[in-house]
Amino acid sequence: MPGWSSVWSNPYRRRWLLWGILAALYLLVSVYRLSTAVMAGSLMDAFGITGAQLGLLHASFFVVYALMQIPSGILVDRMGARRTATVGAAVMNLGAIWFALAGGYGGGLGGRFLIGLGGSVIFVAMLRFCANWYRADEFGTMNGLCIAVGGIGGILATTPFAVAVEAAGWRTALLALGAGGFAVAVATFVFVRDSAERAGLPQIEGAPERSTLSVPEVREFTARIVSDRWTWVAGVMLYCTGGINLTLVGLWGIPYVVQTYDVSVTAASTITLFGGIGLVVGPPTFGRLSDYLDRDTEFIVLGTVVYTTVLGFVAATGDPPLVALGAVFFLAGSLFGSFVLTFPMIQSRYDERASGIAIGTINGASFAGAATFPTIMGWALDAYWTGEFHNGARVYTETGYRVAFAIGALAGVVAVCCAVWLHRHDYEE
Repeated sequence: MPGWSSVWSNPYRRRWLLWGILAALYLLVSVYRLSTAVMAGSLMDAFGITGAQLGLLHASFFVVYALMQIPSGILVDRMGARRTATVGAAVMNLGAIWFALAGGYGGGLGGRFLIGLGGSVIFVAMLRFCANWYRADEFGTMNGLCIAVGGIGGILATTPFAVAVEAAGWRTALLALGAGGFAVAVATFVFVRDSAERAGLPQIEGAPERSTLSVPEVREFTARIVSDRWTWVAGVMLYCTGGINLTLVGLWGIPYVVQTYDVSVTAASTITLFGGIGLVVGPPTFGRLSDYLDRDTEFIVLGTVVYTTVLGFVAATGDPPLVALGAVFFLAGSLFGSFVLTFPMIQSRYDERASGIAIGTINGASFAGAATFPTIMGWALDAYWTGEFHNGARVYTETGYRVAFAIGALAGVVAVCCAVWLHRHDYEE
């Protein structure tokens, strides 16, 4: 076993330690953004809100997250991953504590907004770190591993978080996460460096440090990226797939299982947990296959077709066997690994120094979807609500949930069209 000094002085080993710190921050981002599903009933009772209002509370994180993606890319390309991630982590965990102490709906919205504001920069900062510490032929794999961290956070946001909430209450559980998050923010500032050279280490072969962009270059690259039709097509696809995934796993999935199958929140969270497991398994697998086979659009097309099919299956059946439903959540999470192959594909179209802006732009599309689909599905559920309450929370009908899944399947059809466009034009080029 190598000693600590040999690990710390070797750039190929130290990069994994530093990536691990950033990964811990992104783990928290994922827990925060998806924890609403476990707390749904408690929040509706505590704040006295409807399904649409709960959807807005959940979506407020994603609204600011989506709006901040291009600014996040600019920040990491100008300031570096370390400083951007440190400030973002501090704001995010302050928001978690604020939310935990909120006395009403307005305070909850404010706290959720701060969580989204701070968390919005973490993922882009982590990928910018990877661009400086890993070779180009490793980037697809690292992209998949970064997404997988979000999957682990999704797992922690289901059954483990449900157990914590049941044992200590949702406010205490959030306060504990916020306190731990501040400790990781300090570790980010103290230990993380933007490149091997800035850490005083030899340059990693094939991964030279990228200089920061000047203000005129920021304007130039931003204009080019947002006007590129490839960006828009990939963005629409991620809006549909990422938005639906985050809505089902992060908000309406658990209430759907609880109310349709008459099980506890903890039991229901074990079903949606399969979505998190899929998110851990799928992205690294697709990323590795993409790096090895030098293929991406074929996987993207296949992923969108299967994804649309499984959502349509739930919409058509309404209450499939729980084993089948677990498989649906697993596939939805796994197939997200094919969708995020658009990250390295779009990034490769521009100067590597602008990788943060390129990734941030299309990443924002997923969270724009996550900001709108919760409320849209909430409206559909409220439209079919019969007036029934249980423990202060609205009880929705199977028909309402079928309509919600049908909305997801229709979004999947749009994603298939975008994937086919990307494949055809990639082949032509």
